[in-house]
This record gives sequence, structure tokens and C-alpha cells, in this order.
Amino acid sequence: MSETIEWLGTREACDRLGVTLRTLYRFIDEGQLPAYKMGRVIRVQATDITDFISRMKIEPGTLEHLYPEPKPRAARDDVDTEEATPAFQED
Repeated sequence: MSETIEWLGTREACDRLGVTLRTLYRFIDEGQLPAYKMGRVIRVQATDITDFISRMKIEPGTLEHLYPEPKPRAARDDVDTEEATPAFQED
């Protein structure tokens, strides 16, 4: 006996993912999330939503590019004093 597929409309899929309709369409169009057009409506399988969420999980150590290492305080103070000193000085 086959399992019954749980189909979601686009609004329900958006609610489950916590994204806008535009973002959902982008995921579908880019091939990140499978979807099916049935007549004039687009449907997504609940299991595909679950799989998508699992694939989007962030692995620790992969976001270093989003938070640059802060400069030591002494280096920041040097930059501040250099900016305060005029580049042209009269003799």
C-alpha cells in the first residue's frame, strides 16, 4: 500500500519555512525546492519541505566571513589618531 502524499499550497509552504512568497518562488525556480504545477496551482510536498530545511542547516565554522576579526584596541587607537592628524601641515 502506498503512502498518501501531504501536499502544501504555496502560502502554507511559506508559513512552514518562514519566508515570503517571493522567496519561496525563488527557491523553486533555482531548483532548491521541488514543486509541482497542477493545473493553475503550485503544490509542494511536505516531505520536500522537511528535506529542504535539513539541507539548509548551517554547519559550525562556515560563517566566519560574516564577522571579521575585530582589531586590537591599540590598532584602533592608532587609526583614530592618524585620521585626526591633518595630512597637510604648514611649516
